[in-house]
Amino acid sequence: MVPMAGGMTNHNYRVRCGGETFAVRVGHDLPEHGVLRFHELAAARAAHAAGISPQVIFAVPGVMVSQFIVGRTLTEQDLRRSHFSDPLLNLLRRCHHDVPLHLRGPVLMFWVFQVIRNYVRVLHEAPRNPLSDRLASLERQALSLERAIGPIQLVFGHNDLLASNFIDDGERLWLLDWDYAGFNSPLFDLANLSSNNGFSQTQDEELLARYFGSPPDRERHAAFAAMKCASLLRETLWSAVSEISSSIDFDYAAYTVAYLHRFDAMMDAFLQAAAAKACARTSHGLAAPSGQTHSSRS
Repeated sequence: MVPMAGGMTNHNYRVRCGGETFAVRVGHDLPEHGVLRFHELAAARAAHAAGISPQVIFAVPGVMVSQFIVGRTLTEQDLRRSHFSDPLLNLLRRCHHDVPLHLRGPVLMFWVFQVIRNYVRVLHEAPRNPLSDRLASLERQALSLERAIGPIQLVFGHNDLLASNFIDDGERLWLLDWDYAGFNSPLFDLANLSSNNGFSQTQDEELLARYFGSPPDRERHAAFAAMKCASLLRETLWSAVSEISSSIDFDYAAYTVAYLHRFDAMMDAFLQAAAAKACARTSHGLAAPSGQTHSSRS
């Protein structure tokens, strides 16, 4: 049994038994994160049935044994390469539309703004709060982002699209780790993929156009930008809560700071775009129609 590096939520091991290799995840429910292992197991089994994730071989409370995939864990740079564009989109579509066809039992919702509200409450009530000087303003910003989303389509999301959750076996991509899976807007997975992996504006445009089948309109642009901010804020708060609750050997404090900086930069860009849009709308409303002049009643 050999520990596998990189786990931020669970303890992971590579185990050889009877000439075969397995991946073993050890982790109990994490109510502060909304992680319930019965649901993770159901999602992992459904994802395998949909052909996008390894087979679950055995599971008991706190332990899940899966097929070990021999391959290379992707990096952020990999996910930005055009070589992976088609396989990534195929994987996301199958996650969103095929996985729910194989789910059994009750299924959770992952609405990022409810996740954020819960994290805020957890941090408010904690004896030590790494974000004590920012929490009130972050909560207000989250509310403004939620209002900017508008109506949503509902799909089954993975909701944790870090590069480390993708494996390339040389022939295809696999999607791992279903701790945070649940019904959600497809925009969150797209925004999560982009914000976690440093996509450029051009790559965002291509991602949205290819996923939805047409270039994004103004409303979808705005909702996507709000979701990118929400994704970064959720990751920041996830890390802050993990700082005070996790026993895993990981530098959560540095991770919190890094993601808070990314959120601040993204939020500034979102607010600037919103202000420019409002200014343009005001200017358009004040302009006289072509060929007409203003007159008074007198």
